[in-house]
Amino acid sequence: MSDWPLPLLSLTIFLPLVGAGSILMIRGDAEIVARNARYAALWTSLITFLLSLVIWANFDTSTADFQFVEKANWIPAYNISYYLGVDGISIFFVLLATFLTPLCVISSWKVIQDRVKEYMIAFLVLETMMVGMFCALDFLLFYVFFEGVLIPMFLIIGIWGGARRVYSAFKFFLYTLTGSVLLLLALLAIYAEVGTTDVPVLMEHVFPRTMQLWLWLAFFASFAVKVPMWPFHTWLPDAHTEAPTAGSVILAAVLLKMGAYGYLRFSIPMLPYASAYFTPLIFTLSVIAIIYTSLVALAQDDMKKLIAYSSVAHMGFVTIGIFTFNVQGIEGAIIQMLSHGIVSAALFLCVGVLYDREHSRDISHYGGLVHRMPNFAVVFAVFMLAAIGLPGTSGFVGEFLTLVGAYQVNTVVALLATTGVILGAAYMLWLYRRVFYARRIRDHLKDIVDLDKREIAVFAPLVALVLWIGIYPAPFLDAIHASVIGLIDQYEAANAIKTATGPARP
Repeated sequence: MSDWPLPLLSLTIFLPLVGAGSILMIRGDAEIVARNARYAALWTSLITFLLSLVIWANFDTSTADFQFVEKANWIPAYNISYYLGVDGISIFFVLLATFLTPLCVISSWKVIQDRVKEYMIAFLVLETMMVGMFCALDFLLFYVFFEGVLIPMFLIIGIWGGARRVYSAFKFFLYTLTGSVLLLLALLAIYAEVGTTDVPVLMEHVFPRTMQLWLWLAFFASFAVKVPMWPFHTWLPDAHTEAPTAGSVILAAVLLKMGAYGYLRFSIPMLPYASAYFTPLIFTLSVIAIIYTSLVALAQDDMKKLIAYSSVAHMGFVTIGIFTFNVQGIEGAIIQMLSHGIVSAALFLCVGVLYDREHSRDISHYGGLVHRMPNFAVVFAVFMLAAIGLPGTSGFVGEFLTLVGAYQVNTVVALLATTGVILGAAYMLWLYRRVFYARRIRDHLKDIVDLDKREIAVFAPLVALVLWIGIYPAPFLDAIHASVIGLIDQYEAANAIKTATGPARP
């Protein structure tokens, strides 16, 4: 069943897998194999991105219904379907994944010289898993993609990472897998209760209150690690530090959004009573994440670790916005996720530019780069200011709407979260000043060169998106709005039913 002549979602999901299969068949000497693998991955990811643009161009912003729906029997004996669809909440995450993958391929063009064929296959398989996860409307299918993401990312960190890559890869895998085991148990309990894993049906089902609380905690165990929320964030700095640049890009830009997306797609619509009950817990952990990890970021000497801790702080704004249960907060959270995906990806790419030249991420290693790399200094400044939330950049739109939504619900939470904006300005400006400004460039950096054409081609669309969302966010907010209104209406209606049945008891 489909509301579109072509199965666009299936094509977008599985085309990278076809590309990975074609790369697997490449034969020849090492140089030819590496060159052909790079071009095959690039063209496959570019065509996939174009398919996702077709989906966006034909997306109806006036409805909260799922669009481009595809449904077929998968395991009919157990009422489980191959069920795909997108709405305003998921479409931009699909676009984010397909947009960043070709940029990752280009950024790895010269950097990755060993096992290039396997590296490109891993990235294309990762893209299939990411896109499939955001399109899945069957809970079991979602879980397959949700867990499938771990395998290629584990290999990317463990094979092409830094000196402590094996330790970091296993830490990443074990943290995320442990939480997901509880998600699987919740999935089994839901299936036993409802008899299906069809997400729209599960959204309409009224789960008992006590069951909601236990299911929500099982969801939380998985989604909080993926976000990651404090104190489940300790795997993230190690994973970022040891991952290759492109791995850090996908990890920060897309994989961190999996948990927040889980809250929006499953926790709130399926478990509205439990979501309201545990909102104080979410607010508390989010405020701690914003303030604590911002202070930790101020103490970092490694650029990658600083950006990794800043990601935890920025995702704290996201979780606050989601659990405000109002339009401004949830729309702000989604825009903040989109903005963070672009800005964090760009910042990790910027660190990669310096590491490729100097093989150091130590902030003290640099200084005065504005004298030798003026173009790079401008590019870095744009992303640094977007991370701070400067008006006119994408970071401002998400943070402003999130704080407006939080203020309507809890003034104290909004006030404490605002301190994160101040601390964010502190650590990002401190980083920029130390790396780029000094009276003269350090002696060992005198031969460093500015951005080349390949690097400019990577950064140009990222700069354009940061400014587009910051200056004219209407196309993004319009696409999100109907689905957010539908989510809030569903949440309020479900809680109204629960309130009518009797007093709330945990």
